[in-house]
Amino acid sequence: MYEDFHVIDRWSGEDLHCVWKANIVAIATRHADAVDVRFAVNDRPMWIALPNEAWVAQKKRSGLVITDQLAAQIAGRYLKQIVEEGYDARREIYTMSVEEVLAQLNAVVEEAKSQGQLPRLPAGIDSMPVVA
Repeated sequence: MYEDFHVIDRWSGEDLHCVWKANIVAIATRHADAVDVRFAVNDRPMWIALPNEAWVAQKKRSGLVITDQLAAQIAGRYLKQIVEEGYDARREIYTMSVEEVLAQLNAVVEEAKSQGQLPRLPAGIDSMPVVA
């Protein structure tokens, strides 16, 4: 869904091709309590930072975890949304709040359910629901 998508920049009208590249634990790279999700946006790096607290909040509210693939989907949906709303193209990193992460997570799961494209879970836990 959001690992490889196109979106039109609100201000320039340019077609932006966004491709997920990696999830990186930001503790090691920039001493931040976050997971940085890297995208290439027309071959330019763009980072969406998801705070580690979001993983804790998700576990508390549902008993379930945010997987790496789900984190990429959450960040991709957020990236698409900020581009459509008129983001600052000069910035290379955007940081989401815990509330934004959880709201995007809910939206991604609902979209995936309606399309029949729920992300594959790691082996052994595919009988668990994605969100409660």
